[in-house]
Amino acid sequence: MRRILIILSLIAVVTAAVWWFNRPQPVAVSLAEVSLGAVQSSVANTRAGTVEACQRTKLSPISGGRIVFIGARKGEHVKKGLVLMRLWNDDQQAQSQLAQTQVESSRKRIAEACAIAENAERDAARMSKLRTLEFVSESDEEKSRYEAQSRRAACDGARADVVQAQARVKVTTVEQNRTVLIAPFDGVVADIVGELGEYTTPSPPGIVMPPAIDLIDDTCLYIKAPMDEIDAPKIRKGQLARVSLDALPGKQLVGHVKRVAPYVLAVEKQSRTVDVEVALDSDVDNKKLLVGYSADVEVVLDSREHVLRVPTSTLIEGNKVLLFNPESKKLEQREIKTGITNWEYTEVLAGLKAGDRIVASLEREGVKVGVLVKPETNSSKTK
Repeated sequence: MRRILIILSLIAVVTAAVWWFNRPQPVAVSLAEVSLGAVQSSVANTRAGTVEACQRTKLSPISGGRIVFIGARKGEHVKKGLVLMRLWNDDQQAQSQLAQTQVESSRKRIAEACAIAENAERDAARMSKLRTLEFVSESDEEKSRYEAQSRRAACDGARADVVQAQARVKVTTVEQNRTVLIAPFDGVVADIVGELGEYTTPSPPGIVMPPAIDLIDDTCLYIKAPMDEIDAPKIRKGQLARVSLDALPGKQLVGHVKRVAPYVLAVEKQSRTVDVEVALDSDVDNKKLLVGYSADVEVVLDSREHVLRVPTSTLIEGNKVLLFNPESKKLEQREIKTGITNWEYTEVLAGLKAGDRIVASLEREGVKVGVLVKPETNSSKTK
């Protein structure tokens, strides 16, 4: 009997040792504590947005010609009215000088013709008086009157010649303006296509050619971002927006929606978007932008403060979470009722309470319902 007890004891020890070394090891998990905080419902652009200028013009001459003058350099700030480029137009300048000479000549003819007309009218008046006294014949009176009318018509014709000559001057000025590019507003020259002596020409119909001058007003900028057509009806003018730029990593700029396009763009067959324009609230932030920067826009649709929330990444399909049971050290599945949500946090309306801890490391192998887990020390609270 004693030998049997010893054997049974040895078997029990071996069995216990085998179980101990083969017992299931707890899975290390990262936990997030459910707490109160702010939650915002938002939508973001489907493709990268772009920093745009409120005013941007791409200038090209109306007629072609050889470049004889460039009034600015690429990247230079210019003032409104500055001549940016001029083409060869000596022939038009000669026509303009000829027209101005004709104006002066016509004005001199006015003085002569109108002086003769006034003299003829005075003669006609004297002949009329002499006719009443019967000192001259009726035919002589009529002849002097017709002469006065003829001279007055010549005076009026000379005046018309001046108007016509002035019109020719305007025509030549318009022709010269076809060869001159003038800055329509203050801005920075983004690009210049062409060098002195080269020939430039406007774009013919159906053929896109680069503009001669690309002028940007860099004092007024905004961000244009494409939003999915499903999200577009939720977006309204004046809503809060947050802007992130690759050029400014780690910084979020605050702005507001200033325009929602009243049409849908079909860039691809399966991608239909609506352009949303966002203006930044801070002038300091505006100065950090450059036209052409890529940008991401997040439009805040709704905001709630001091509500129960969980990280959105902790949710599994069906609005469920894996809840840590501090007594059994195991995971339990819990279905919750959610409110507004964004990519960072989701509002919890029912199913959890403040202080509960849920799994934040869902991607780890072995994390499932009923498994024994070991919380990591770096588990955090949803602040």
